[in-house]
Amino acid sequence: MKEKKEFNFYKRARIVCLAIPFGKVATYGQIALLCGKPKNARQVGYALNRGRLGEEIPAHRVINSRGILSGAAAFDTYDMQRILLNGEGVETEWTEDGWKVDLKRFGWKSTMGEALEFRERFEQEGI
Repeated sequence: MKEKKEFNFYKRARIVCLAIPFGKVATYGQIALLCGKPKNARQVGYALNRGRLGEEIPAHRVINSRGILSGAAAFDTYDMQRILLNGEGVETEWTEDGWKVDLKRFGWKSTMGEALEFRERFEQEGI
C-alpha cells in the first residue's frame, strides 16, 4: 500500500531541516522548494508547529521570507527561538514586525548541488 504523499513531504522536510547549517537560517519557502514542493511553505510551518517532522529538528533555524521569527509562539517561551539563534551567533534585531534576522548575512544559501543531492536521496528512499 502506498503511503500518503503528505507523509512523504514530512519525511523530505525532516531531511532538509536537519541539513540547515549551525549559525544559519532557512525560510519555510526555501525548505518547501528543496522538498520539491515550492508552494508548500505553509505546510512546512504546520509540520514544524505540530511536531510532524520528528525529534531533534532545529526548528529555531526556520523563519519567514522577510526574516521575521514568525514561529516564535510555537516554542516553550516567546523568546526561545531568538535565544537559540543568538546562541549560534545569529544576530536578531527588534522591528515593529517582531524579531528579525538579516537573511543576506545569516540565510542558508543552499546550492543547486545540495538540491540535487536532496532529490537523489528522496528517490533512493522512495519519498
